[in-house]
Amino acid sequence: MRHFIRHETVYRYTAPLNYTIQQLRLSPRSEPHQRIVSWNISSSGRQHAFVDAFGNLCHMLTICGRHDEVRIVAAGIVEITALDRGRLTTPNEFSPLVFTMPTRLTDADESIVAFAHAHLSVGADSSRLLGLAEAIQGTVAYQTGATVVTSTAAEALRLARGVCQDHAHLFLACCHVLGIPARYVSGYIDPGDTAHAESHAWVDVWVEESGFSGWVSVDVTHARFTDASHCRLAIGRDYDSAAPIRGVRRGGGNETLSVRVDVSPTTITTPTSL
Repeated sequence: MRHFIRHETVYRYTAPLNYTIQQLRLSPRSEPHQRIVSWNISSSGRQHAFVDAFGNLCHMLTICGRHDEVRIVAAGIVEITALDRGRLTTPNEFSPLVFTMPTRLTDADESIVAFAHAHLSVGADSSRLLGLAEAIQGTVAYQTGATVVTSTAAEALRLARGVCQDHAHLFLACCHVLGIPARYVSGYIDPGDTAHAESHAWVDVWVEESGFSGWVSVDVTHARFTDASHCRLAIGRDYDSAAPIRGVRRGGGNETLSVRVDVSPTTITTPTSL
C-alpha cells in the first residue's frame, strides 16, 4: 500500500529570534517492508544529514539571523507491505538488550510493577503482548491534552488518561520490569475512520516463540499488531530519543506551535505539492 504523507510544523514567535537549532527525525526508515518512493524535507536555514545511534536518518537544522517563524514541511510517498503478525525482518545491528534499560519517561514505580506482573510474564508470546496492550487501552483512556510530552508512564497510569506516546511508554515500562527488550517507535498512521491523529507512536517488543525470534511491532493504542497503515519514522528508548522534532532557540519571546499531519492512500508516484 502506498501512502502520501505531509507533515507541516510551524513555530511562531512574538519577538525575533537570532538562532534556531532543531534535530529532525522526519525521514521514514528504509526497512524490508517499507520503501521510500519519494521524500523531501523543506525549511529555511541549513540541513545537515546524519544517522543517529539507533540507525535513524536525521537532519540537523540550523537557522541564523533574525527570524520570527520556523516552518518545516516533510512530505512524500512511502510504500508499505503488511507484516505477518507484526513481525519485523530488519537485520539487527545491535543487541536487543540495549532496549531493556528504563528511562526517565519509562521508569516503573510500584503501581507499574504491579500492573506489569498482572498482565505480562517472562517469555510472553505475541498473544500475551496483545493482552498487555488491551489492558493498557482499558486502563488509560485516550484523551488528547491530558498529558504533555514530558509526562511519564507512571503519571499516565495515575491519571488513567493519555495519548499514544503514554500508552507506548507504559507498555515499555511493563516490559522492562520483566527484563523484556522493548523500544519506542514514532511514525504515522492512516487513521481510517477513528478519531486518532495521523502522527502516532507504538512499540517493538523482542520475542522468542515457535518459528520466530525477533522484533514484533505492537500498536498499543489500538491493541493490535502494526500493519500496512503504519509508517515508521524512528526508533529509540522513548519519546525523547525518537521525537520527530527537538531543538533550542535564542530569543523569540513567546512561542506558538502549529502541527498538521495528513496521511492518505495514493496511487500516484510523486507528491504534487509540498
